Amino acid sequence: MINLLAARAERLDRALRRITRTGGHAVLLDGTLVRTRRRTGPDNRRNYSGKHKSYGLLFLAITDTNGRLIWISAARPGRSSEITTARHNEITRQLRDDGLGAIADLGFTGLDNAPDDLVLITGFKAARTKPLTIVKKLANKLIAVERAACEHAFAHLKNWRILTRLRLDARHATTLLRALLVLTNLEIAR
Repeated sequence: MINLLAARAERLDRALRRITRTGGHAVLLDGTLVRTRRRTGPDNRRNYSGKHKSYGLLFLAITDTNGRLIWISAARPGRSSEITTARHNEITRQLRDDGLGAIADLGFTGLDNAPDDLVLITGFKAARTKPLTIVKKLANKLIAVERAACEHAFAHLKNWRILTRLRLDARHATTLLRALLVLTNLEIAR
C-alpha cells in the first residue's frame, strides 16, 4: 500500500509544470531533518547531523505559496547540507526551465550562481564584523513571512506518528515520506 501511495506523488518536473500552468510564479523551498533512531553498524555515522546534534535523514520540499506540499526529494543522509541536496536534484535548472522563482531560507544562499537570471531569493546573512542594515533586516522579515507557509506544510507532514519511530534506510524512508505526502495533501484538502 505504501508503494502505491508513493507512486502517486508527483515528480519535480511535472509538479513545477503544473504550477506554471495554473498561473503560479513562485514556490517555497526548504529542507528538514526527519529524525530517526540510531542504527547499528557503519552506516550509522552518515545519518548524524552535526547541525541538529541528532540522527536523521534530510529531505527537501517544495510548496506552493499557499503552503500545500507539492514535492519531496529523495532522502539524503543527515550529514548532508540543504544546498548540496538542492544541487544534487538540480532544482535551480528545473525552476529556470519552467520560468518559476523560489523563496528559500539562508541555507540556500549561494545556490543560484547566475546573477543575470536569478530564480532563488534568500535573505541576507550578517557578517561577524558587519551587522545587517535596517533595510536588509526588513527584507529578511518579509521573506520570513512568505516562508511561514512552508514551515506549516512541514508541520503537517511531521504530524504522522510513524515518523517518530523511523528506523529505515534512505530508500524506504523516501517511499514512506512520499506516501505520507499524498495522504497529507488528501487530509488537508478535505
